[in-house]
Amino acid sequence: MRDTRGEKIFRWVTIVVLSVFILIPLYVMATSAIKPLGDVQGDFTWWPSHITFSAFRSMWQTIPLAHYFVNSLIVCSIATLCSVIIAIFASFAMSRWRFRGRNIFSTTVLSTQMFPGVLFLLPLYIIFVNIDTSTGVTLIGTKLGLIITYLTFSLPFSIWMLAGYFDGIPRELDEASMVDGCTPWGALWRVVLPAAKPGVVAVAIYSFMTAWGEVLFASVMTTDANRTLAVGLRLYSTQTNVYWNEIMAASLVVSVPVVLVFLLLQRSFVAGLTAGAVK
Repeated sequence: MRDTRGEKIFRWVTIVVLSVFILIPLYVMATSAIKPLGDVQGDFTWWPSHITFSAFRSMWQTIPLAHYFVNSLIVCSIATLCSVIIAIFASFAMSRWRFRGRNIFSTTVLSTQMFPGVLFLLPLYIIFVNIDTSTGVTLIGTKLGLIITYLTFSLPFSIWMLAGYFDGIPRELDEASMVDGCTPWGALWRVVLPAAKPGVVAVAIYSFMTAWGEVLFASVMTTDANRTLAVGLRLYSTQTNVYWNEIMAASLVVSVPVVLVFLLLQRSFVAGLTAGAVK
């Protein structure tokens, strides 16, 4: 069916409105980063009267931004890796085997997405305190505790999404590979995972972006030594001044890893879709 003239106009108007809604804040952020602090604190102007890149240099000295950057990379990378690996095994078991409590488990996994994350803050904090008291393993104020916290957010959605991808892959492929000598786990790695590559990439992107921009739990579960970027950015606001140009410059720098991860994995996402179609 060919689109009518009205549908084309509506589509382009929607695209333009959404583009303006997205691009204007990015433009203000970019121009504020190259303005002197006095210009940012003064009357708003669409174009800086004096362009300077001093904020991109001073932002590293005002707070230990590089240290927070490394902390975020470590926490988010490990949380993403663990989330993908655990989700692969859990979703494969849900998709390929029938066991007692399977429906209850899948329903419970999906129902956790109905509750706001803030409801889990106090229970997780109490659990971590009790673990520290009973076993001596400190989780509050450590990277390990933050990684476990992020897994509680990303794993339910990751398992649910990958289980759907695995369900869409014919079981005959598993059976054919096992006839050729593969074990069930060999069929997973050699047959199922290549076909489910788009789902694995989507889960990885979701897990990384969820952990990278999280603020609430990171502000409670971390200390000065292992603070992440999302929490560290607020330190540009002091009792005497707010370094708006450095905040904008740091925000641009913080956005780079997320954008790069998305762009790099987007190629794998498209390649996975094409490979799955050919197979």
